[in-house]
Amino acid sequence: KLEITLTIGRGRGYVPAELNRGPETTIGVIPIDSIFSPVRRVSYDVEAARVGQRTDYDKLRLDVTTDGSIEPRDAIGQAAEILIRQLAIFTDLDSIEGFGEAAAADSGADLPVAHGMENFPIEELELGVRSYNCLKRVGIETIGDLVSKSENELAAIPNFGKKSVEEVKETLQAHGLNLRGDG
Repeated sequence: KLEITLTIGRGRGYVPAELNRGPETTIGVIPIDSIFSPVRRVSYDVEAARVGQRTDYDKLRLDVTTDGSIEPRDAIGQAAEILIRQLAIFTDLDSIEGFGEAAAADSGADLPVAHGMENFPIEELELGVRSYNCLKRVGIETIGDLVSKSENELAAIPNFGKKSVEEVKETLQAHGLNLRGDG
């Protein structure tokens, strides 16, 4: 006869067995490592992509398998948020000793941060045809050009109505970006 008592808990990430040992651990208790990650497998593939006439872009294809407690799309979103928070230190380098002088010399206008996407063409946002054509017509070519505009500036574009403004705002927010003044 074999009798086993299991203690199951909730957590985040990885917890080594030493930390799973409770203060009143009795003889015969065997703590084990805990892995709380709902992501079971991730693979990626980088493919050539074409945007308009240009063929020198890459497309990242992710294949994410989870345990069902979270959707793969949500897992990627959470991972991206964590990565952005971890890399945010590099957006405020003047607070790090030794970087203050370079940041002071390099400070420009108070524009929204485009998370390295400022040079990407607006095609990458996959906006609707009407919104895309209106933006192109007034010379907005890159995501950096777009995030430097305010909601009022977009609304002033001919044939660019409230629905188009909302579409742009929602699409930018999905990429972690905002229009100027939406902070």
